[in-house]
Amino acid sequence: MNIDVEVVSKEKIKPSSPTPHHLHHYQFSFPDQLSPSFHIPLIYFYNILDHQLSNNDIFSNLKSSLSKVLCHYYPLAGCLKDNYAHCNDDGVVFLKAQVSCQLSKFIQEPTASDFNRFLPYDDGPINFVLAIQINFFNCGSFAIGVLMSHKIADASSMITFIRNWAATARGENANFCPQFVSATLFPPKDIGGLTGTVSVPSEKNIVLRRFVFSGSMIAALREKYSDDGIHPTRVEVLSSFIWSRFAASTQLKIGVERPCLLVHAVNLRKRMHEPLPDDSFGNIAGPSAAIVSEDSESKDCYRLIRKFRNAISKVNKDYVIKLQNGVFEDFGVLESDDETLNKREVVKFFNTSLCRFPVYEADFGWGRPIWVAWGGLPYRNVFVLMDTKCGDGIEAWIHLTEVDMAKFEADHDLLSYLSPTSSR
Repeated sequence: MNIDVEVVSKEKIKPSSPTPHHLHHYQFSFPDQLSPSFHIPLIYFYNILDHQLSNNDIFSNLKSSLSKVLCHYYPLAGCLKDNYAHCNDDGVVFLKAQVSCQLSKFIQEPTASDFNRFLPYDDGPINFVLAIQINFFNCGSFAIGVLMSHKIADASSMITFIRNWAATARGENANFCPQFVSATLFPPKDIGGLTGTVSVPSEKNIVLRRFVFSGSMIAALREKYSDDGIHPTRVEVLSSFIWSRFAASTQLKIGVERPCLLVHAVNLRKRMHEPLPDDSFGNIAGPSAAIVSEDSESKDCYRLIRKFRNAISKVNKDYVIKLQNGVFEDFGVLESDDETLNKREVVKFFNTSLCRFPVYEADFGWGRPIWVAWGGLPYRNVFVLMDTKCGDGIEAWIHLTEVDMAKFEADHDLLSYLSPTSSR
């Protein structure tokens, strides 16, 4: 459906008390240095049933609670420099927007191309850490669009911050304590031309689509591809299935001179020698990579599942120790100085799973979100997995070129496993 989202106000929200001078320099960790300089996009949709609540009341509460929580998350109110965040209390970009429809109408027929309209893109300097847009629908319900810089935070940090902001809005005492230990655990390194920034050039003609797999369909896939004692997880089987259908539908040719890297981001907090709490802030994650170098492998779910599992199993305590010592096994994720590698054409496919993350626990005092959506990124061959609200299904948010997406979304094997409903 056609919607109009009009920004009606813009301001900056500062911490309710100034950040002490000795905390003004927030040093990047080694994983921060290697993280790409884009913003993680999440959109939280809330259905307001209490018609006594006005938009102004909701907006005022969200502003004041954000100001309070920023005292604990002071780097988010600063700005990014070459190799650190300057925590100068410059403030968080905070927009208010009006949406020209009711929330119930929009979620019946959501269009992926509309999601970025709920996010504060193209607003403010490119070095902002956090930007938020509150979108009010005609019915009084609203959506919170959040962009957080990947330079200093991973998705786990972002989701934990939003939960703590929500708890503050509910009036709960601040019983959270974010731990800014990333640079201590993973000291920054001199990485030459990559110091401080890994740029990822935007691409044109990239489209985002959402594909919903119900719990029963995922169970059917797990049953189908269980073999020789291997019982794949939901994420393993769905990641492998999506890749295999992509390779088959686009007739992707893979070989020794054109290998493929299937890169999966792994949360390191529970893989440390001493596991870290969820409140540990930063990019505390690392890539695993399954390397596919035979054309027959690229469409064989059984073999892909084993490759995914073997790759993730290598992200262990030894992996973490290497990362702490400044040894980054990038698996060719970054551009390499190795001429032999650069002579080969490497196909890269990036996968992030937010399944089992508590994204639906962000209750600002008016109930939990009825839906949490992913925003679009201008990069090809990226997909993000998120639980449906009911918890047993999974939504796959997939970014492909227009040409590849047209082939992928017409794949009959893919279509046979998709849910006909939103599963919310």
